[in-house]
Amino acid sequence: MAGPAAVIVACAVTIWLAVSSSDGLVADDYYKRGLAINQELRRDQAALNLGISAGIEARGGVLRVRLTARGAAPEALFAQLVHSTRAGHDQRLRLPRVAPGIYETGLPALPAGRWRIVLEDPRGEWRLTPTLTLPLAEGAGKGEGKEGL
Repeated sequence: MAGPAAVIVACAVTIWLAVSSSDGLVADDYYKRGLAINQELRRDQAALNLGISAGIEARGGVLRVRLTARGAAPEALFAQLVHSTRAGHDQRLRLPRVAPGIYETGLPALPAGRWRIVLEDPRGEWRLTPTLTLPLAEGAGKGEGKEGL
C-alpha cells in the first residue's frame, strides 16, 4: 500500500507546483516581442551597411571600445552588458569618446561568466552584439563584433 500512496502524494505535489508557480520562460507579451525582433534586426543590418565594427577590451576596471565606421562616429556609445544566465546582473553603461574611435568608461565588478554586450549609438539607429567571457585570463579580455552577431 505504501507504493501507490507515495505515487498519489507525489502526483498531488506535482499538481500543486504546476498550478502555484508561474512559468518564467513564457512572456505575457510574446506577440509584441516578436514584432520588436524585426526592429532589432534592422538595427543590426544598419550597422553592417555602415561598415561599423568594434573591438572590446575589459581590463583594470575599464571597458574600452575601439569603433571603426565609415562616416562620422557618435560622441558617445551605450553598452548594455547582459549576463547569459543572471538577468539581475545586467548593466547599462554610457561610454564617452576619449579619442577618435575610442570610447571608455569604468567597468563595475562583474561576476564570472559569458556576457553579451549590446553596443548602440545614442539615437538607436544601429547596434552590435559581441560577447565577452569573464574572468579574464592572461592575454584575454577582447571581444569582436561586426555584423551584430
